Amino acid sequence: MSRTIVNAMSVDVEDYFHVAALSEAIARDDWESMNSRVDASTRRLLDVFDAADTKATFFTLGWVAERHPELVREIERRGHEVACHGYSHQLVYQQTPAEFREETLRSKQLLEDITGAAVIGYRAASYSITAKSRWALDILVEAGFAYDSSIFPVRHDLYGMPGAQRFPHVLETDAGASIVEFPPSTARVLGQNVPAAGGGYFRLYPYSLSRWLIRRINQDERQPTVFYLHPWEVDPDQPRVNASWRSRFRHYNNLDRCEERLRRLLNDFEMTTCIQVLKAQSMIPATD
Repeated sequence: MSRTIVNAMSVDVEDYFHVAALSEAIARDDWESMNSRVDASTRRLLDVFDAADTKATFFTLGWVAERHPELVREIERRGHEVACHGYSHQLVYQQTPAEFREETLRSKQLLEDITGAAVIGYRAASYSITAKSRWALDILVEAGFAYDSSIFPVRHDLYGMPGAQRFPHVLETDAGASIVEFPPSTARVLGQNVPAAGGGYFRLYPYSLSRWLIRRINQDERQPTVFYLHPWEVDPDQPRVNASWRSRFRHYNNLDRCEERLRRLLNDFEMTTCIQVLKAQSMIPATD
Protein backbone atom coordinates (compact mmCIF):
# COMPACT_ATOMS: atom_id res chain seq x y z
CA MET A 1 0.00 0.00 0.00
CA SER A 2 1.36 3.45 -0.90
CA ARG A 3 1.99 5.79 1.99
CA THR A 4 -0.51 8.51 2.86
CA ILE A 5 0.46 11.95 1.63
CA VAL A 6 0.44 14.53 4.42
CA ASN A 7 -0.60 17.98 3.23
CA ALA A 8 0.13 21.41 4.67
CA MET A 9 -2.55 23.52 6.33
CA SER A 10 -1.97 27.27 6.55
CA VAL A 11 -3.78 30.40 7.72
CA ASP A 12 -3.07 33.95 6.58
CA VAL A 13 -3.74 35.90 9.78
CA GLU A 14 -5.25 39.20 8.71
CA ASP A 15 -8.44 41.13 9.40
CA TYR A 16 -11.25 41.57 6.89
CA PHE A 17 -10.31 45.20 6.26
CA HIS A 18 -6.76 44.26 5.20
CA VAL A 19 -7.94 42.35 2.13
CA ALA A 20 -6.70 43.64 -1.24
CA ALA A 21 -10.11 43.08 -2.83
CA LEU A 22 -11.64 45.61 -0.43
CA SER A 23 -8.86 48.20 -0.58
CA GLU A 24 -10.87 50.21 -3.11
CA ALA A 25 -13.37 50.94 -0.33
CA ILE A 26 -11.21 50.94 2.82
CA ALA A 27 -8.28 53.33 3.16
CA ARG A 28 -5.25 52.16 5.09
CA ASP A 29 -5.55 55.24 7.30
CA ASP A 30 -8.96 53.97 8.43
CA TRP A 31 -7.76 50.59 9.71
CA GLU A 32 -7.31 51.77 13.30
CA SER A 33 -10.95 52.87 13.47
CA MET A 34 -12.36 49.63 12.03
CA ASN A 35 -14.07 46.97 14.14
CA SER A 36 -11.30 44.38 14.45
CA ARG A 37 -12.48 40.75 14.42
CA VAL A 38 -9.23 38.89 13.78
CA ASP A 39 -8.61 37.78 17.38
CA ALA A 40 -11.97 36.01 17.79
CA SER A 41 -12.00 34.47 14.31
CA THR A 42 -8.42 33.18 14.62
CA ARG A 43 -9.23 31.59 17.97
CA ARG A 44 -12.25 29.99 16.30
CA LEU A 45 -9.88 28.38 13.80
CA LEU A 46 -7.58 27.27 16.60
CA ASP A 47 -10.51 25.46 18.19
CA VAL A 48 -11.39 23.79 14.87
CA PHE A 49 -7.81 22.57 14.51
CA ASP A 50 -7.75 21.33 18.11
CA ALA A 51 -10.92 19.32 17.50
CA ALA A 52 -9.32 17.70 14.45
CA ASP A 53 -5.92 17.21 16.14
CA THR A 54 -4.31 19.21 13.31
CA LYS A 55 -1.40 21.63 13.38
CA ALA A 56 -1.12 24.50 10.90
CA THR A 57 1.20 27.29 9.82
CA PHE A 58 -0.11 30.76 10.70
CA PHE A 59 1.36 33.36 8.33
CA THR A 60 0.78 36.34 10.58
CA LEU A 61 0.59 39.98 9.56
CA GLY A 62 2.93 42.19 11.58
CA TRP A 63 0.16 44.79 11.93
CA VAL A 64 -1.95 42.14 13.68
CA ALA A 65 0.92 40.83 15.82
CA GLU A 66 1.71 44.32 17.06
CA ARG A 67 -1.88 44.82 18.27
CA HIS A 68 -2.63 41.23 19.37
CA PRO A 69 0.60 39.75 20.77
CA GLU A 70 -1.35 37.40 23.05
CA LEU A 71 -3.00 35.88 19.97
CA VAL A 72 0.42 35.11 18.49
CA ARG A 73 1.49 33.52 21.78
CA GLU A 74 -1.71 31.44 21.80
CA ILE A 75 -1.01 30.19 18.27
CA GLU A 76 2.43 29.03 19.37
CA ARG A 77 1.17 27.67 22.71
CA ARG A 78 -1.23 25.36 20.86
CA GLY A 79 1.66 23.90 18.89
CA HIS A 80 1.31 25.64 15.54
CA GLU A 81 4.00 27.22 13.37
CA VAL A 82 4.20 31.02 13.42
CA ALA A 83 5.35 32.44 10.07
CA CYS A 84 5.47 35.88 8.47
CA HIS A 85 2.87 37.54 6.22
CA GLY A 86 4.64 40.89 5.96
CA TYR A 87 3.65 43.91 8.00
CA SER A 88 0.89 45.93 6.33
CA HIS A 89 -0.56 43.65 3.63
CA GLN A 90 0.70 45.76 0.77
CA LEU A 91 1.19 44.14 -2.64
CA VAL A 92 4.91 43.48 -3.06
CA TYR A 93 5.02 44.69 -6.66
CA GLN A 94 3.60 48.04 -5.52
CA GLN A 95 6.45 48.53 -3.04
CA THR A 96 10.04 49.57 -3.60
CA PRO A 97 12.72 47.09 -2.52
CA ALA A 98 13.56 49.42 0.38
CA GLU A 99 9.94 49.52 1.55
CA PHE A 100 9.60 45.76 1.27
CA ARG A 101 12.84 45.14 3.18
CA GLU A 102 11.83 47.49 6.01
CA GLU A 103 8.34 46.03 6.39
CA THR A 104 9.52 42.42 6.16
CA LEU A 105 12.29 42.84 8.72
CA ARG A 106 9.92 44.75 11.02
CA SER A 107 7.31 41.98 10.91
CA LYS A 108 9.82 39.16 11.33
CA GLN A 109 11.37 40.86 14.35
CA LEU A 110 7.95 41.48 15.92
CA LEU A 111 6.98 37.82 15.62
CA GLU A 112 10.32 36.60 16.93
CA ASP A 113 10.20 38.99 19.89
CA ILE A 114 6.71 37.74 20.79
CA THR A 115 7.42 34.02 20.42
CA GLY A 116 11.10 33.92 21.32
CA ALA A 117 11.68 31.62 18.35
CA ALA A 118 13.05 32.00 14.82
CA VAL A 119 10.50 32.70 12.09
CA ILE A 120 11.64 31.02 8.87
CA GLY A 121 8.53 30.94 6.64
CA TYR A 122 7.12 33.80 4.57
CA ARG A 123 4.04 34.41 2.42
CA ALA A 124 3.40 37.66 0.56
CA ALA A 125 0.12 39.53 0.73
CA SER A 126 -2.15 38.23 -2.05
CA TYR A 127 0.69 36.05 -3.40
CA SER A 128 2.21 39.20 -4.86
CA ILE A 129 5.69 37.90 -5.60
CA THR A 130 5.34 37.79 -9.37
CA ALA A 131 7.63 38.07 -12.39
CA LYS A 132 7.96 41.81 -11.71
CA SER A 133 8.80 41.39 -8.03
CA ARG A 134 11.19 38.41 -8.03
CA TRP A 135 13.71 40.77 -6.45
CA ALA A 136 11.84 40.21 -3.17
CA LEU A 137 13.17 36.66 -2.95
CA ASP A 138 16.73 37.90 -2.42
CA ILE A 139 15.51 40.14 0.40
CA LEU A 140 13.83 37.12 2.00
CA VAL A 141 17.11 35.20 1.84
CA GLU A 142 18.99 38.15 3.35
CA ALA A 143 16.39 38.33 6.14
CA GLY A 144 16.98 34.68 7.07
CA PHE A 145 13.85 33.00 5.76
CA ALA A 146 14.26 29.32 4.84
CA TYR A 147 11.14 29.03 2.71
CA ASP A 148 8.60 31.10 0.84
CA SER A 149 5.00 30.31 -0.12
CA SER A 150 4.14 33.24 -2.37
CA ILE A 151 4.48 32.16 -6.01
CA PHE A 152 1.11 30.93 -7.28
CA PRO A 153 1.48 29.13 -10.66
CA VAL A 154 -1.82 30.46 -12.09
CA ARG A 155 -3.17 33.37 -14.10
CA HIS A 156 -4.99 35.96 -11.98
CA ASP A 157 -5.59 39.69 -12.13
CA LEU A 158 -3.75 40.31 -8.83
CA TYR A 159 -1.05 37.63 -8.77
CA GLY A 160 0.40 34.56 -10.41
CA MET A 161 3.35 33.13 -12.34
CA PRO A 162 1.70 30.55 -14.64
CA GLY A 163 4.96 28.89 -15.70
CA ALA A 164 6.36 28.46 -12.19
CA GLN A 165 7.00 25.02 -10.71
CA ARG A 166 3.97 23.52 -9.01
CA PHE A 167 5.49 21.58 -6.12
CA PRO A 168 8.03 22.27 -3.34
CA HIS A 169 11.47 22.96 -4.79
CA VAL A 170 14.68 24.89 -4.24
CA LEU A 171 14.44 28.13 -6.18
CA GLU A 172 17.44 30.13 -7.37
CA THR A 173 16.99 33.84 -6.90
CA ASP A 174 18.05 36.54 -9.36
CA ALA A 175 21.21 37.12 -7.31
CA GLY A 176 22.11 33.43 -7.32
CA ALA A 177 21.01 32.61 -3.77
CA SER A 178 18.62 29.77 -2.90
CA ILE A 179 15.34 29.53 -1.03
CA VAL A 180 12.77 26.74 -0.75
CA GLU A 181 9.51 27.57 -2.53
CA PHE A 182 6.27 25.90 -1.40
CA PRO A 183 3.81 27.16 -4.02
CA PRO A 184 0.06 27.28 -3.45
CA SER A 185 -1.34 24.11 -4.94
CA THR A 186 -2.70 23.59 -8.43
CA ALA A 187 -3.97 20.49 -10.22
CA ARG A 188 -3.47 19.87 -13.92
CA VAL A 189 -6.85 19.64 -15.63
CA LEU A 190 -7.18 19.65 -19.43
CA GLY A 191 -3.67 21.06 -19.72
CA GLN A 192 -4.32 23.97 -17.34
CA ASN A 193 -3.27 24.74 -13.77
CA VAL A 194 -6.45 24.77 -11.69
CA PRO A 195 -6.16 26.35 -8.21
CA ALA A 196 -6.54 23.73 -5.47
CA ALA A 197 -5.13 25.66 -2.54
CA GLY A 198 -8.18 26.94 -0.68
CA GLY A 199 -9.15 30.50 0.15
CA GLY A 200 -11.74 31.99 -2.17
CA TYR A 201 -11.50 28.96 -4.42
CA PHE A 202 -12.54 26.75 -1.50
CA ARG A 203 -15.62 28.90 -0.93
CA LEU A 204 -16.53 29.25 -4.62
CA TYR A 205 -16.03 25.61 -5.61
CA PRO A 206 -18.38 22.86 -4.47
CA TYR A 207 -16.65 20.98 -1.65
CA SER A 208 -16.55 17.83 -3.78
CA LEU A 209 -14.44 19.63 -6.38
CA SER A 210 -11.90 20.85 -3.81
CA ARG A 211 -11.61 17.32 -2.42
CA TRP A 212 -11.21 15.83 -5.91
CA LEU A 213 -8.46 18.29 -6.86
CA ILE A 214 -6.45 17.61 -3.70
CA ARG A 215 -6.87 13.85 -4.07
CA ARG A 216 -5.76 14.07 -7.67
CA ILE A 217 -2.53 15.79 -6.64
CA ASN A 218 -1.95 13.33 -3.77
CA GLN A 219 -2.82 10.14 -5.63
CA ASP A 220 -1.84 10.80 -9.23
CA GLU A 221 1.23 12.96 -8.70
CA ARG A 222 2.17 11.73 -5.19
CA GLN A 223 2.77 15.28 -4.04
CA PRO A 224 1.65 17.23 -0.95
CA THR A 225 -0.63 20.22 -1.28
CA VAL A 226 -0.62 23.43 0.71
CA PHE A 227 -4.05 24.68 1.70
CA TYR A 228 -4.77 28.19 2.96
CA LEU A 229 -7.61 30.24 4.36
CA HIS A 230 -8.12 33.41 6.37
CA PRO A 231 -9.75 33.97 9.77
CA TRP A 232 -12.38 36.24 8.20
CA GLU A 233 -13.52 33.31 6.03
CA VAL A 234 -15.10 31.64 9.08
CA ASP A 235 -16.74 34.90 10.21
CA PRO A 236 -20.04 35.28 8.30
CA ASP A 237 -21.15 38.09 10.66
CA GLN A 238 -18.36 40.49 9.69
CA PRO A 239 -19.37 43.98 8.49
CA ARG A 240 -20.30 44.31 4.82
CA VAL A 241 -18.19 46.82 2.91
CA ASN A 242 -19.62 48.76 -0.03
CA ALA A 243 -17.02 47.67 -2.59
CA SER A 244 -17.50 46.71 -6.25
CA TRP A 245 -19.76 43.77 -7.14
CA ARG A 246 -16.74 41.69 -8.13
CA SER A 247 -14.90 42.37 -4.88
CA ARG A 248 -17.97 41.66 -2.77
CA PHE A 249 -18.56 38.39 -4.62
CA ARG A 250 -14.99 37.27 -4.05
CA HIS A 251 -14.99 38.21 -0.39
CA TYR A 252 -18.45 37.32 0.93
CA ASN A 253 -19.56 34.32 -1.11
CA ASN A 254 -20.23 31.22 1.05
CA LEU A 255 -18.72 32.61 4.25
CA ASP A 256 -21.47 30.78 6.09
CA ARG A 257 -20.31 27.43 4.66
CA CYS A 258 -16.55 27.73 5.05
CA GLU A 259 -16.14 26.41 8.60
CA GLU A 260 -18.23 23.31 7.93
CA ARG A 261 -16.27 22.64 4.75
CA LEU A 262 -13.00 23.07 6.64
CA ARG A 263 -14.09 20.48 9.21
CA ARG A 264 -14.87 18.06 6.37
CA LEU A 265 -11.48 18.73 4.80
CA LEU A 266 -9.67 18.00 8.06
CA ASN A 267 -11.58 14.74 8.30
CA ASP A 268 -10.80 13.75 4.69
CA PHE A 269 -7.08 14.60 4.64
CA GLU A 270 -4.13 14.39 7.00
CA MET A 271 -2.58 17.82 7.43
CA THR A 272 0.22 19.49 9.35
CA THR A 273 2.42 22.59 9.23
CA CYS A 274 4.32 23.76 6.17
CA ILE A 275 7.63 23.27 7.94
CA GLN A 276 6.81 19.65 8.82
CA VAL A 277 5.85 18.84 5.22
CA LEU A 278 9.06 20.42 3.94
CA LYS A 279 11.13 18.51 6.50
CA ALA A 280 9.44 15.24 5.46
CA GLN A 281 10.41 16.04 1.85
CA SER A 282 14.01 16.77 2.94
CA MET A 283 13.64 20.30 1.60
CA ILE A 284 14.60 21.68 5.00
CA PRO A 285 16.84 19.90 7.54
CA ALA A 286 14.80 17.87 10.02
CA THR A 287 16.41 19.51 13.06
CA ASP A 288 14.72 21.81 15.56
